[in-house]
Order: sequence, then C-alpha cells, then structure tokens
Amino acid sequence: MSALTATPAQVAEPQAAGPRRTASVLALARFEARELLLQIPVLLFGFLWLTFTAIGLFREEGMNDFPILHVVDRETQALPQFFSIAILVSVNSAVLRARRNKTDEQFSMLPMEPWARALAHALSVVPYALFTALVVGVDFGVAALKPGAVGSGSVAELVVGPLTVMFAGLIGILLAGLWPLTFVPVLIVVVVYLAVVESVSLDGGWTSWLSPVVVDENANGLPVPSDLLERHSGWHALYLLAVCVLLTCLAMLVKGGRSVAIKAAAVLALAVTVLAGFEQRPGDSAALAEARRTASEHPEKVQSCAEYGGSTYCSFPEWNGQRARWAQVVDRVRANAGVTTPLTVRQRVDVTHGVGSDYALSSQSGAGQVTVGTRWGGNRIPEFAVGVASVLVAGSEAAAENMCGARAVTALWLVLGDDPTPEDTFRSLRVGDSTVGSAVVLAPTDPVAMTAQQTDVVNALLTRPRTEVTAAVKAHWTELTSPKTTTADAARLLGVAVPKGAETCGDEGDEGDE
Repeated sequence: MSALTATPAQVAEPQAAGPRRTASVLALARFEARELLLQIPVLLFGFLWLTFTAIGLFREEGMNDFPILHVVDRETQALPQFFSIAILVSVNSAVLRARRNKTDEQFSMLPMEPWARALAHALSVVPYALFTALVVGVDFGVAALKPGAVGSGSVAELVVGPLTVMFAGLIGILLAGLWPLTFVPVLIVVVVYLAVVESVSLDGGWTSWLSPVVVDENANGLPVPSDLLERHSGWHALYLLAVCVLLTCLAMLVKGGRSVAIKAAAVLALAVTVLAGFEQRPGDSAALAEARRTASEHPEKVQSCAEYGGSTYCSFPEWNGQRARWAQVVDRVRANAGVTTPLTVRQRVDVTHGVGSDYALSSQSGAGQVTVGTRWGGNRIPEFAVGVASVLVAGSEAAAENMCGARAVTALWLVLGDDPTPEDTFRSLRVGDSTVGSAVVLAPTDPVAMTAQQTDVVNALLTRPRTEVTAAVKAHWTELTSPKTTTADAARLLGVAVPKGAETCGDEGDEGDE
C-alpha cells in the first residue's frame, strides 16, 4: 500500500503592513487632492487670489518700480489667508464626506485605519501649500528682478503663506475629528477660525506671533531699515512648521492612532512649538529703542556716503543702490539753476516713537543739506526735486519754509523746466491736484506754500520756450533768489505778464500791477 504524500501549496507571503499602508495612504492622498481641486470654494478663492496677485504684478504705479523687498516679503502673506479659508472648508467637508453620505460602516470594513485616512487627508493639502509657495515665489521674484529693487527678502517671511494654507487645512481635519457634525454650517467653522486667528494676530503684543500671520506695527507705516523692525521671522517659520506637524499628529490621535511613532512625533512637535513660541517674545527693547533713536536723530552714525558730480549722497545700507538715481534728479535740477552749489543729500526716517505710522520729517537747518525718504518712484521723484530746488534757492530747508515772492517761482521752475510733462507734474505736486489759485506743494520735509500769483507766473513760464526761461533764470539768479524780490518782479525779469491782485505770503505782502 502506497502512501500519498500531500505537498503544501506555495502561498505568497503577504506584503509587510508598513509599505502596503504607505502606498494606500499616498494613493488616497492623491485622490483627495484631486477632489479638492474640484471644490467650488477652492476654485473661486484660488481664482480671486491669482487675479489680485496678477493685478499687483502688472499695475502701473511709479513706486511699484522700486519695491522694498523686506516689505514685499511680508506683503505676500496677506492674500494666501483667503485661499486658506477655502482649503479649510473643503478639507473639513472631505473628511466628513463618509459621515454625510452615511458610509461610515463601509469604511470601517476597509484595511486602512481611520488615523491613516486622517494622515492621507493631511497629505492632500501639501500640493496646495506647494502651489501657494509657487505663487508667492513668482510674486516676490518679479519684484526682486526689477532694477530698482531695494534690499533683500527673507525666506522665513516667504514661507509663511504656504504654511498658513497648510495650517488651515489641518485645522479643518482636526475640527472634523473633534466635532464630526455634518449639520453644522460651514460658516460657523470659518467664523471660529477667523475669530481665533485674527484676534491673536491683531493683539499687538508678543502673543500676536502665535498667529499664523503677524500684522506688525510697520504694516501701515512708511518703510524703514529692516534692522529697525522687531521681526522674529526665523523662529516664527519654525513655530508654524512645528504647529502643522503637531496638528497632523493630533488629527491621527483623535482617529485612534496610538503608535509610538505618532506619540513621539507629537511630543517632539509640541516641544519645538513651545520653544519657537517662547523665542518669539520681545527682545532687548531698550537696544531697539536706542537703534531707532540713532537712525532718527543721528543717521550719519549708521549710514555710508558716496560722491556723485560734486554732491554727497548718504543712505542706509539697503538703499545704497538708489544714490545714483537721486544724483540724476539733483543734476537735472542744478542744470536749470544759476549755481552749482554742492549738496549733501541724506536719507532720513523718524521712528523715535515707533514704526507704525506715517511721519513728517522736520527741515534741516544746515546749508546745502537735502532730505530724501525711503520711498522712491511716482510722485516721490518730483517731490524730492522740490526739496533740492528749495535748498538751491533758499540755502537750506529751514530757510525754504517761508519762501515767498520770486524764490518760490524760481524753485518750481527748476523742478518743471526739464520735465517731459510739466503740467501733469505741477498738478500732482500740489495738494488738491489743481493748477490754479493758491496751494501747497509737497516736498520731503515741510511743503512749499504757493500763492495764486506765483501759480499764475509758473503757468505762464510753462508756455514759453524752455531754453529762453532757463537762460533768464541763470542771468537773473541773484535777483530771483533774493527774499526781497517780489512775484511781480520775477514776472518782469522772466518776461511774462505780471499777475493781478494782492499777494500775501507769510509776513510779506506785495501788490501786483493792475
């Protein structure tokens, strides 16, 4: 009798759980990322965001040609906040899809654990954070490539936008796990998110750094050197990254993830979050206040200077590249004048009492000293020309405060004489955008007050051949820059009609011919 020997069948050994789970999580993450792209909030807010970004890139504005990069990098953080709201709403809805469609039981039969599905939803947000990084990079890159760009940006500031989108998506996932109620209106989720985030951001104290986007005190003020801003951008970027990791771990823990790796990652992320949050506290406020006081009252201590065409130009380090542009304006104004007085152009700020608002710079009393601010382009160029012309005519900024009679007419001609569009420039310089009557003409420091008679003379000069007027200005320079020469005298010297009516300028009055 023979014995039958059974040979066991060759059964393939099952794939290890780890690699199989990883592949499943990545596949689900890709699927959810594609689904997010079809959601109306993502499409709508994404379109609006790209539209506003494109408008900002191509808008025609003089100062836009001279971007200040340590301001631009912070400005890239605002618009992604709106896109992040769409991501929050859509991801929250995606996590609750099974409960909303009453398919929870079917999902419970799948080999993928709930915590792994939460991880897949978290990974589905990553492409949108990377897309945000791409848009932010293009926005900043266009500004940085402009020839007139000032200073440099911070990578830590630029990553805030992408991390904000990631943060919002993870908040949506965590809220779905903690508050899995499909009947809760989406508006409530958005309101809760905005109320918490914005209230912390606008707090104004160091706790505002615990918000994804920090609205600092210089947001609405004039640009200042970057070292006068108290921005903990590096620690803030690390804080946001750690918070995102912590939220991911919490979302998995809520869904039953109890592995040692998840718990260890959560503890590590919490430790980094606390450390980075603590490091964002205010630093040496006394040292910062002293630095701001020095920059405001004694800028020469923190500036370097260069000479162009016989004049000296002093600036804060980040603005060194603009000195040649200042020199072009000075040379153009001096070309119309009857003197070649060497000037000292100094860049100035006033942040003694903080950097949170616009400020008015006081006039300098030193002879030949001209003020230039931190903004350039647009109206700032002719306004600087007014400052240069006023000093050439009156001798100093302080003396130009009460520039009456012929001196105001002469200063305005120096500004407008070689301007390609003198009427438009004249209008833009005057408060009220008019070219008739009395008005105030803007300058880097105190403005120049013009009477109606001075305005009439300037308008008359603009109708005459420029070479003739320039020659007359140079020939009669001494009389035109004398404080005793009236507006009527200036009209006679320059060959235009004497304005009618009584003129009052400061403490001085003169009568035009009837």
